[in-house]
Amino acid sequence: MNARWKAVTSIAALGAALAGLAGCGGSGGGGGTVRVDVGYQSKTINTVTAGTLLRDLGHLERRLAELGRRNGKTYKVRWYDFATGAPLTAQMIAGKIAIGSMGDYPLLINGSRSAGFDDARSRFVGVTGYNLRGSLNQVVVPRDSTARTLADLRGKAVSTSVGSAAHGMLVRGLRGQGLQPADIEILGQDPSVGVTNVESGKAAALAQFVPYPQQMIFNGKARLLYDGGAIAFPTFHGIVAREKWTRDHPEVLEAFLAATKDTTAHLHRDPLDSARRVARATGLQPEVVYLYNGAGGLVTFDMTIKPQLVDALRKDVPFLKEIGSIKELDVDAFTDDGPLRRAYGPGYDRDAASLTNPAAIKGRDEICDLDVTDPRTASEAWIGEEITPAANPTCLLRLVKKRGGEPRAVYAPSADTGTKLFADAASWVRDPRAEWPLLPFATPEAAAAYVGGHPGAQTLDYRAALAAA
Repeated sequence: MNARWKAVTSIAALGAALAGLAGCGGSGGGGGTVRVDVGYQSKTINTVTAGTLLRDLGHLERRLAELGRRNGKTYKVRWYDFATGAPLTAQMIAGKIAIGSMGDYPLLINGSRSAGFDDARSRFVGVTGYNLRGSLNQVVVPRDSTARTLADLRGKAVSTSVGSAAHGMLVRGLRGQGLQPADIEILGQDPSVGVTNVESGKAAALAQFVPYPQQMIFNGKARLLYDGGAIAFPTFHGIVAREKWTRDHPEVLEAFLAATKDTTAHLHRDPLDSARRVARATGLQPEVVYLYNGAGGLVTFDMTIKPQLVDALRKDVPFLKEIGSIKELDVDAFTDDGPLRRAYGPGYDRDAASLTNPAAIKGRDEICDLDVTDPRTASEAWIGEEITPAANPTCLLRLVKKRGGEPRAVYAPSADTGTKLFADAASWVRDPRAEWPLLPFATPEAAAAYVGGHPGAQTLDYRAALAAA
């Protein structure tokens, strides 16, 4: 690992937690009681269907109560909330947690670290949510920063969670622009610490996973410098379970996965209610939660283990070995979709083959008089207590202009990658030759690239785009 990578908190936290938890009991219970200890990350909101929302809706407890009526056992669920995947992994290895949810890189670290412990060896058993392009990881800078590309961060401090997918995205992005990790100072920090350091000027940028980058943008504290979607490399979060514990209690893992499916179905039926529930439970703004978890959101919630995601895990292993986070891992042996297939029921193979977001933006565009059908352009405005669809970003701006006042949030997909954005924080382009002339982009760099290839197009900010609508 490069000497300038400082404060590797993910690894330090793992060691500290292991030391503190050595000798703790397992998640089994004596007699007719089975204790089910579940680890989750409440603020990592693309795990909500196996964490925050699952807990709020109570589907797991109901499933286990029904199971207990059949087999005479009592199941007691205990929930443990973590800031990152590292301490969750530590408690799984220590025998404290039976089932947990975390990001793709932490999943690999979990599988590698637990492989040496017969009682703690884990398996990757399901997905919570994914983004095939990688837009769940982003780099933000203060609004007044002069940086326009990742190359402008040369020699500066960047906060990230070392060993996370956000860290991997940062390194891939740097190398794509001709830089190496040694060209910047990487600060290994928990997300909340990184946010504080960027706001106080101790770090020039934050490279993180959901929801921290867009939360800073929504609060007016930052702007997007780099979208992980530019890499077009999948990122996701998933479910990991201790193999021995779930072999002893297979009915619990099946109930957990079935309850996660129940929760996913609720999110698809009512994404706004789901976002509000998660916001109440976490203290995050519902507008930020909805950007990720809402209709057509940055996260596609789908439990099935898709070949594209397993392939991404294989390609992630070399980076984690390079930085010393893992020694080795057989991804295929680590992956086990058997329990999920049993819990999921008919349709698993069909859904595993599909890459369509089940929670699409639908409806009728009242301004442009069009059906909202194309996920590449579908947009939404949250005005008052109502979310209204628009067929494309141009129609969205016309809607906002007609309604007047300040909407709670305005959402539109980036014209190049499809990354869902807060439209008022996007970089806009007016292209008079386009069918719909107003186009949002995730970053100024992306907008400038479009203008360079389209004569007559010009960049403009949100207010000017709204006026042009």
